[in-house]
Parts: sequence; C-alpha cells; structure tokens
Amino acid sequence: MKRTNFENLEIYKLSEILADEVWNIVSDWKNLAQDTVGKQIIRSADSIGANIAEGSGRGTAQDNRRFLRMARGSLYETRHWLRRAYKRNLISSESTEKILPIINELVPKLNSYLNKVTETIRQSGKT
Repeated sequence: MKRTNFENLEIYKLSEILADEVWNIVSDWKNLAQDTVGKQIIRSADSIGANIAEGSGRGTAQDNRRFLRMARGSLYETRHWLRRAYKRNLISSESTEKILPIINELVPKLNSYLNKVTETIRQSGKT
C-alpha cells in the first residue's frame, strides 16, 4: 500500500475541524459540565484525528485499518456525547447545526477510506 501523508487526508482535516469546534463549545461551559461531558467529548473528538494519524504512521495496511476502526469508534462516541450534551441543554441548536454537518460528512468518508485500505489488504493477500 502506498503510504499517504495523514495531514493531506480529507478525513484528517475534517477531524481537526470537528475537534476544534467541540473545544470551542466546551470551553464556555461551567465546571461540572466541563468535568463530566466536556472532557469526554473533547477526548473522543481529539481521538478521531489522533487515530487516523497513528494508523498512517504505523507502516502497515493492517495497522492502519485497525486505527481507522478506532477513529470510527471515536467518531460515534463523539456523536453520543453530543446527544447527551444537547439533551442536558449544554449545547445550543446553533452549535449542533454547526457540528452535525461535519460529522455527517466525516462518517461516510471515513468508512470509504477504511474500505479502500481493507481492499488494498485483500488484494495483497494479507488479511
């Protein structure tokens, strides 16, 4: 598999945008909200890009696939924490409307990239 610079990946760029938006929103919350939901959502959002980067740097397609799966899990965890924040009135409709399109764009693109890496593994005969 040809090595790709993770910083040029659209999924990585989207993950950075998402993580920064989450950070900006949570930084305005009160202490209890920051200490509970806030820390969780920041960690999960930051973890998306971190896993994309780490998988890219591991050197094998199998490792890359494993970390892309973790990135996808972190993306879904971020979606969960956004739902909790919204239900607890920690995040406004306006903020939600800013973040959801990023998530809705990232999910299929991340899955597509994961499928591409998986197909590369299949073609090489290494499962």
